[in-house]
Amino acid sequence: MEVLITQPNLAEQVRKAIVSEIAAGKLKPGERIIQEQIAQVLGVSRQPVQQALLLLRNQGVLRDAPGRGLVVTSLDPQQVRHMYDIRAVIEGLAFRKAAENNPDRAKKLGPALITNGRKSVKSRSVAQMIAADITFHDFIYSLSENPLIAPSMEVQWTNTQRVMGEVLMRDETPRDIWNQHEALLEAVMAGDAMTAETMARYHITQAADFMIQRLGSEEPDPQPTEGVSLSP
Repeated sequence: MEVLITQPNLAEQVRKAIVSEIAAGKLKPGERIIQEQIAQVLGVSRQPVQQALLLLRNQGVLRDAPGRGLVVTSLDPQQVRHMYDIRAVIEGLAFRKAAENNPDRAKKLGPALITNGRKSVKSRSVAQMIAADITFHDFIYSLSENPLIAPSMEVQWTNTQRVMGEVLMRDETPRDIWNQHEALLEAVMAGDAMTAETMARYHITQAADFMIQRLGSEEPDPQPTEGVSLSP
């Protein structure tokens, strides 16, 4: 991980860095998060790290460890299902509004994101595949012109990255994921709001089925592993 440059949103950068490490399998369920070591690795003070850890605890990514400190929480398939149920509704709204409000912008900028997404799958890089997926959906949120959608999805994407990372590290990638994204984009470009919403809901529900099937039954949270921190 690279040293972060101090900015007003430094705590958010720290949060994203920690989530990326978890999604990439570098921080595993049950591993203890050490605030001081994270600050040292990222080259920041303890304050933004503390803020980021508190947020991740509130989002359920981290949990209190016996005694003191925090550890990475195991994925709960039932919780994943609930998360994707919410995503399906919000994504449906986002795609519908994108088709209503910005089909021309979708035509201009969307195809490049599909190309980038397919390149990410060929790269076999978990980080690149997750980033490409997030970028595509963020693009749709911007096309929707509803300023509440992206903030509402932040918590969902934090946990979605974990689910995607867990599955992708097992070399399990939905083979037609970017074909589905392309079909969704085509509905938006055509200004077909009803089709875009229906397809988006189905896309997320199908993704949930795939992810949960691959995750299987999770073991109970393991005992905390002492002294584990972000790797440089």
